[in-house]
Amino acid sequence: MPPASLDLSKPPLVTLIAGPTASGKSALALKMARETGAVIINADSQQLYADLRILTARPSPEDEAQAEHRLYGVADAAEAWSVGQWSRAALTILDELRTENRPAVLVGGTGLYFAALTRGLADIPPVPPAVRDQIEADYLAQGEAAFRARLADVDPQAAQSIEVGDRQRLVRAMSVHSASGRSLTDWKARTRPLLEPGSWTGLVLEPDRAVLYANCDRRVDTMVETGALTEVRRLIARNLSPALPALKAVGVRELAAYTSGDLEREPAVAALKQATRNYAKRQLTWFRNQTPDWLRLPGA
Repeated sequence: MPPASLDLSKPPLVTLIAGPTASGKSALALKMARETGAVIINADSQQLYADLRILTARPSPEDEAQAEHRLYGVADAAEAWSVGQWSRAALTILDELRTENRPAVLVGGTGLYFAALTRGLADIPPVPPAVRDQIEADYLAQGEAAFRARLADVDPQAAQSIEVGDRQRLVRAMSVHSASGRSLTDWKARTRPLLEPGSWTGLVLEPDRAVLYANCDRRVDTMVETGALTEVRRLIARNLSPALPALKAVGVRELAAYTSGDLEREPAVAALKQATRNYAKRQLTWFRNQTPDWLRLPGA
């Protein structure tokens, strides 16, 4: 059961704040930073990209002025940051803060980032772009069922565990095998935690489901009213590969359908609200299954 309150006056050196989108993670991190002098470090894969500040609900300039924020908007949409790249950047910052005896709050909704820190990160060699592009083309040509069956021949555990419709992870698993000759599952078995056990505390925000979904809908309305459509237009105009992470951010596909004339505004916004709620639900499920021993808080 979550505690009635959280004492922010005596934080551990490293606090991890996880949870679904629109659950109040950023507000809690900012409160902790104001009261303790902690540095806030982004642990959300979508908020890494500078092109989509509004659509990814990055902290506002006003919030950033109240506490030091790191790893927000540091990547261009043409880049493809991996879990490993983010982990190396985060650990570099944590090492700097440790020498200064300053606390850190890592906050975000990307479960794999937290898993890398607390359970380990496989030292997987980079996949050449040509290999990734060919595997992506194979997926599109073969379809998910046939591609998954092909993956099962070389990495049965990945083929079984990756959720239906998760093209990115299916392509990633096959790409790693094609490039390295070893399965992604095999690489992941050789892991170690990046943070020392006992050096961190983990918190998960779990709002009531109805409250969370209402927050998601309100957030979408605010995004649309404050410039998300312009952001998406600018991103699409760059003609970048649709396989890039920034192009897969929640809301890009739905709003691009409106800006291109394929959907009217109202159904496009409704589709974005549904996609956001679905995303929040997946995050809730992931954190419930993968972080059962973390402290639970009700959130927003």
